[in-house]
Amino acid sequence: MTIRVLLADDQALLRSAFKVLVDSEHDMEVVGEAADGAEAVELARSARADVVLMDIRMPGTDGLAATRMISADPGLADVRVVMLTTFEVDEYVVQSLRAGASGFLGKGAEPEEMLNAIRIAAAGDALLSPAATKGLIAKFLAQGGSSEDGQDSGVYSERLAALTVREREVLVLVAGGHSNDEIADRLEVSPLTVKTHVNRAMAKLGARDRAQLVVIAYESGLVRPRVD
Repeated sequence: MTIRVLLADDQALLRSAFKVLVDSEHDMEVVGEAADGAEAVELARSARADVVLMDIRMPGTDGLAATRMISADPGLADVRVVMLTTFEVDEYVVQSLRAGASGFLGKGAEPEEMLNAIRIAAAGDALLSPAATKGLIAKFLAQGGSSEDGQDSGVYSERLAALTVREREVLVLVAGGHSNDEIADRLEVSPLTVKTHVNRAMAKLGARDRAQLVVIAYESGLVRPRVD
């Protein structure tokens, strides 16, 4: 199945470069280009995009606001957002993850890394750059960052109570940046079993994907932020 990609960046030159790269792949195609966040939200609907490559900083409606809108729209529940940023350590990246983005990617990433990020996000079963994302969230929360939508550790703690012991154990490992295969090896179960636990945890916690699970694990206090 062809992955339908939407490019959202206010720089036309960058959009053109990304379009050439994406369209060169047999399993993906660019279905739209947006110069601001509002246009990106509209095109996500009309073009039936699977993945949006979203620049954080754009004039008018920025990428962060657009990500919130996409995440809040039930009709766009299957749309995955990958944030593009010049600075990989940026509090806006964390806020975008909280808003529902699947992960982030630096604009200086290698072409293959970007293409792989699109495929991972489209699959919906793996967090983009788990170690980097986990480390970024840990640093931000350790500095006193608070949830953008008012969620606090108490709210998340109540949701965590609904998890089984195994689901909680899997959640901790997901927050540690481990893949399903790595978790399966650690727990001596099959990757399919791990995926089932992850999906159940996402359903119980109201998380869109693994990126949201990482955020919840830290904000609930289940995993303690650590800054090296």
